[in-house]
Amino acid sequence: MSPTAGRSRDPSRGRERAARILDAAEDLLLRHGARRVTVEDVAVGANIGKGTVYLHWETREKLFAAVFDRAVARAIAELLVAMRTRPSTCLPHHFAHDYFLAVMHRPLLRGLLLADPELLGRLARQHDPAWDERHHLVSERYFRLLAEYGVLRAELGADEVAYAFQATFEGFVRAEGELAGGENPALRSAAQPAVATLERRADLLARTVELAFENNRPVAADELRLLAADVVDLFTDLVDRRGFADLVDRRGFADRADRAELGTPAAS
Repeated sequence: MSPTAGRSRDPSRGRERAARILDAAEDLLLRHGARRVTVEDVAVGANIGKGTVYLHWETREKLFAAVFDRAVARAIAELLVAMRTRPSTCLPHHFAHDYFLAVMHRPLLRGLLLADPELLGRLARQHDPAWDERHHLVSERYFRLLAEYGVLRAELGADEVAYAFQATFEGFVRAEGELAGGENPALRSAAQPAVATLERRADLLARTVELAFENNRPVAADELRLLAADVVDLFTDLVDRRGFADLVDRRGFADRADRAELGTPAAS
């Protein structure tokens, strides 16, 4: 076997190339939206041939789906790290705060959460029922765990809190979209002075969630660690079932900050 052939089969080179493709696709999606981006555009952006893109992803839609999957995986990795290192992150108001910032720092996630048709194109209409069902189940189990540990207000059912939490969270995300990129300058200028920074808006979301859904009972440190461990297990299972395991290891830590090879084939 020639040295050139050996290098072409080097898995690290395949991973690096896949990461470069995903980076180029993400940049183009953010600038132009899925409808206006072709595989040829991505290949040019990644400085490779069009056929090389198809070695990694069979279709344009699968490539774009991998771009969004990577953004989701990185956000989940951040949350898992936070819960491992700071167990209080599993409490609804802290979780909302960190989740909100994770989404806001990733425009792809904001567009995905709000089903932005300009950004997603046909992907906005393509849902994986199994993934949607699993995500819903994890959400239900999360809030039931919180109820079991006595974190939620007694007069509210876990299912009610799950619905209201999601509605509240998405409301803040939508408001952020108007503030950052809406076409109404008057609305932006009116909102900006009152809640001037992204971090402050995340704090406001956290306070809203805390007052609306949580009781005032302090959670003991040992109990909090047990709750956090259960929540980590929930989200790790979601990661594994979605196929994100290559990006998040079993401890809940990202293997490397720049790992981006989601969807890379075994042969490269």
